[in-house]
Amino acid sequence: MLIAITRAVSPSITRCELTYLERVPIDLPTARRQHREYEAALRSVGVQVHPLAPEADLPDSVFVEDLAVVVDECAVITRPGAPSRRPEGESVSTALTPYRKLIHVEAPATLDGGDVLVIGKDIYIGRSTRSNPLALEQLQTLLAPYGYSIRGIPVQGCLHLKSAVTQVSEGTLLLNPAWVDATDFPGLEFLAIDPAEPYAANALRIGTTVLYQPAFPRTRQILEQAGIRTQLVDESELGKAEGALTCCSLIFTA
Repeated sequence: MLIAITRAVSPSITRCELTYLERVPIDLPTARRQHREYEAALRSVGVQVHPLAPEADLPDSVFVEDLAVVVDECAVITRPGAPSRRPEGESVSTALTPYRKLIHVEAPATLDGGDVLVIGKDIYIGRSTRSNPLALEQLQTLLAPYGYSIRGIPVQGCLHLKSAVTQVSEGTLLLNPAWVDATDFPGLEFLAIDPAEPYAANALRIGTTVLYQPAFPRTRQILEQAGIRTQLVDESELGKAEGALTCCSLIFTA
């Protein structure tokens, strides 16, 4: 059974952290409606959704993915690169406790879950403004006993690794070659996004379905032509907060 931990949109989302985007108004009712539709889409593909209560004083807390990396053997509680986000970890830890042994990234390492792409026993970690080399070293130590291999990936031009690359089928990545180099993922096939849609590389694969944003029709066509079935989910309001589909849930097997 697949579980998704999500969290309702904070009323303070308009005060979110921003790194690469200019601040523009976020319509809170629309953001909340879209997020509920996202949760409904998860349920429609067989995921059991466990929503957490909103955190009024934590603007970015809807982006639960950044607070943990969940693998079969354990859950790594991260230490986000933005100090304002670190208080989010307590409630995420509580939510994960029934399902996994918890281990923690310790200071001075910083790690956002959005920088972590897990493919089998290979874990790719973005070297971004939010995740530092100490985090790579700690994850190697923490996860090596379970057979995982850690590889640091240079990222440029975007917030997180998964802004630039996600897995869309067995052995295939969707990738923005301007932000990440395909040669850093040896042995994997890749599809390049349409260059007119730089944020189009973020997709959420669940089984044989890929949840995808309607804002990127050209890249969606590339996916469909490759035989990848997409289901459209609009999270455009949270995109103004540098969010994306993978950011808004922690999905794992119970």
